[in-house]
Parts: sequence; structure tokens; C-alpha cells
Amino acid sequence: MHHLTLLHMAITGLLVALLPLSMVFISKDVNKYRKLVWVSVFLTFDLIVFGAFTRLTDSGLGCPDWPGCYGLANPFLAHEEIRAAEALQPTGPVTMFKAWVEMTHRYLAMGIGVLIVAMMLVAWYRWRRDRQPGYRPGYPTLLFFFICLQGAFGAWTVTLKLQPVIVTGHLLLGMGLLALLAWFGGRQDHALKPFGSAGVAAPVLKRIRVLAALSGAVLLVQLFLGGWVSTNYAALACMEFPLCGGQLVPEMDFEHGFHLWRELGKTAAGHYLPFSALTAVHWVHRNFAFVVILVLGYTCWKAWQVPALRKPVRAIVIVLILQATTGIATIYLNYPLTIAVLHNAGAAALVLCLTMVNYRAKFLTPSP
Repeated sequence: MHHLTLLHMAITGLLVALLPLSMVFISKDVNKYRKLVWVSVFLTFDLIVFGAFTRLTDSGLGCPDWPGCYGLANPFLAHEEIRAAEALQPTGPVTMFKAWVEMTHRYLAMGIGVLIVAMMLVAWYRWRRDRQPGYRPGYPTLLFFFICLQGAFGAWTVTLKLQPVIVTGHLLLGMGLLALLAWFGGRQDHALKPFGSAGVAAPVLKRIRVLAALSGAVLLVQLFLGGWVSTNYAALACMEFPLCGGQLVPEMDFEHGFHLWRELGKTAAGHYLPFSALTAVHWVHRNFAFVVILVLGYTCWKAWQVPALRKPVRAIVIVLILQATTGIATIYLNYPLTIAVLHNAGAAALVLCLTMVNYRAKFLTPSP
């Protein structure tokens, strides 16, 4: 790719980041660094939702190279190449709409990268200047390397032609970035206003911390399963609920369905993926949802006795209900785009809320 194209894209990323940076700068918030962190959380949530829209509209290869579009900085400049590809395959992966969806996703990711770089530079500067605890640079530096890894998976998503394990990894890293930023936001909130006493004894708080960590692990498994359903296009493998193909336990091919390293729609041997493999992927995700509801529900029930945890716990309960509703609706309404995107947004909301429960449970002081 020509160096002028890379420069053009870098300028685009800076321009995307300019608006949120300006909002932080003119904000009346006394702690603008904390404001920057939470703005980054908000935009990362938006990026995950827009990433779901990109995947669900089959726009992941709207520009079949990376980081530009046919070696150019945007679809305007690549207009001729895109139209030529669209003329050959009108319903194929490359259209003008899909190209813009894919490049908008990349530009937003670049903008968030700029915000994290700004976060890291400010932390290093303030830490070297006055050693304020709120500006320890280790965590924002970790965020910088994490988003570089996420960017690498974004590139591999395109260059490896939507290989399911790479696309799923890209999704999980996006959720991981959201959790890391939310944890960092919790640190900034805590530095501004410590949580104080939890109002419960230390053994009770310890059990809640264990349950919150277990809930995080269970949610991580479900995020992988949900990503695996989406990246293998298995959402409609079961068209009824609670049955699947008229049975509680339909015919399933777990070996091919859960073989990680393979091309999209193919087995490891290169044959077409059997429908029973897609059924297995869908069925496991659907039924593991009951485990998620039980574990997170029990955690919320126990955590409700801690006043400082009630706000994120209430949010988790609401999102769990919405997730169950949108999950079932995607089946009965034949996978409408809006509901499918909302289902992905709900998963990100669960990550955000559960991260805050884990953070608060860890740093709340038990009652004497």
C-alpha cells in the first residue's frame, strides 16, 4: 500500500477521534482524564455494536484487503474497483454499501485507538511529572498493546477470509477491551470517590466476589458460543424453540461443528460443513444460555444484599431478560437484522455491567 494512503487513513483516524477529544477538553468535568476513559468505554461499546452490524450484513469483506480498500484510503477513491466487483457478483461480498460499512467500522476502531494512545501519553506525562496514583501508566499501556492485538485480529479477519476462529477471536477481544476499559473507568471513579463500606461482613463479600468471578467465566464461554454461532452463520439452524428440528436433542455433528481451525463453511478436510454441524453449534449456545441465566441470576440474588452493587445488578437482570427475549425472537422472526444487532448489544451490556460488579465487589470495604 502506498505511504500516502496510510497517511490519509491516519489523518482520518485522527479526525474521528477529534470530536470525542474536543468533548473531553471542553467538558466541565474537573477530572478530564476520567472523562476520556468513560468516553472511550462508550465508543468501544458502539464499536462492538457496529461490528455486529458489519458481520450481520455480511460486510466483513466489503473491502477485501486491509487496512485500505483496494489499496486506497476509502471507497470513494476505490469506486471503480468496487463497482467492477459488484458487477461480477451483484449479491457477493463486495458492494458499495458493504464497503462503506466495513471502512466505517475500521475508521471508528482507528479513532478509539487514537483515544487510547492519548490516554497512555497523558498517563506517562502526569506520572513522570508528579507521580499521582491515578495516572499510573501501566494499565493504559496494557490497553495500547491490547488494541494493537485487536487490530491484528481485524486484519486477519479480512486476509484469512472470515475464518470463524479469527472472527470469533476478534469479537472476544472486542469484549475484552470493553471490560478492560470499564475496569479502568471503575478505577478512576474510585479514585475520585471511594466506595466506602459494603455494609456486609467480610465472608459474605468474599462469596459474592467468587460468584461474580464465576459469572464472568460463564459469560466468557457464552460469548464464545454466541460468536461461534454468528461467524458460522448458524443462527437459523434451529427454527423453533424449545425444540430444534422437532426434537429436544436433534441430530448433531459436534466434531465438525466445533473444529476450530477451518475455513468458513468447510470442514477441516475442505468439504462442505454438514447442516448437523451448524445444528450442534446453535443447540449448544441456546442451551448454555440456561446456565448463564442460572449462574448470573444466583449471583445477582446474592449481590443484592450489598447496596453499592444494586445498580449494576439491576441492570444485569434487565439485560438478561432482554437477551432471552431477543434470542428467541431471532428464531421466530427469521433472524431480523435489528433484533440480531440488539442481541449483540445486550451481550456487550452484560460484559459492561458484570465488570462493574466484579470491580466494586473487589474494592468495597467489608463492614467491621
